[in-house]
Amino acid sequence: MVRTLIEARFIAVPGPATVLPSERRLAEEFGVARMTVRAALKLLEADGLIRSAPGASYMVVPPQVSKGPTLSSFTEDAQKRGWRPGSRVIERTAFDADARLAATLGIKPGDAVYQIGRVRTADDTPLSYERVCLPAAFVPGLIDEDLTGSLHQLLADRYDIRITRHERTITAVNVDAEQAELLGVKEGTAALCVPHIGYDQNGRRVEQVHALYRGDRYEFSSVTYLRETNP
Repeated sequence: MVRTLIEARFIAVPGPATVLPSERRLAEEFGVARMTVRAALKLLEADGLIRSAPGASYMVVPPQVSKGPTLSSFTEDAQKRGWRPGSRVIERTAFDADARLAATLGIKPGDAVYQIGRVRTADDTPLSYERVCLPAAFVPGLIDEDLTGSLHQLLADRYDIRITRHERTITAVNVDAEQAELLGVKEGTAALCVPHIGYDQNGRRVEQVHALYRGDRYEFSSVTYLRETNP
């Protein structure tokens, strides 16, 4: 019961790191013995929901998004956890692709490209920054659309483009001052840099994405198999 009360009061919603009140204050608030509170806190710590903090107290561990090998959008990930997904559009521009970007997207140098930069939020808390480049010929007028929702859903509904595969790499980085401001963290905080290429149902390369995820809010998992060899 006490554990449930603590979870509902301090852990249920994502947000900035929260330091729990002392055992004595929690015992007084919930009308129970300090030993009962201490046992509930130990269970929460064992489950990874809180961790020890300076001053003999506990700090709430922000809930993480776990990205597995199944392709899913930010909106789907957030909604699955009961969060309200959102976006803050930082940029929407059109330009001509240089040789490198053209090769990545399978288009010709000089072809028009749209670039969209967005901070993705869950319950108004920034979790990631995404910069997406798409061939303008595949998505005419995209940068004039409402870009605050799911981009993948917009591509499917407006352009009949369904992202079915990602090729991605994952690198640990420390954010610079500009990135820190976008993500609402301190400069030098750990983050995950995840550039990837998105393919549609016809095998076309339709998006190049540079994504930066908060290291305290994201983890990536993969499935590996033993390579079969002939006897």
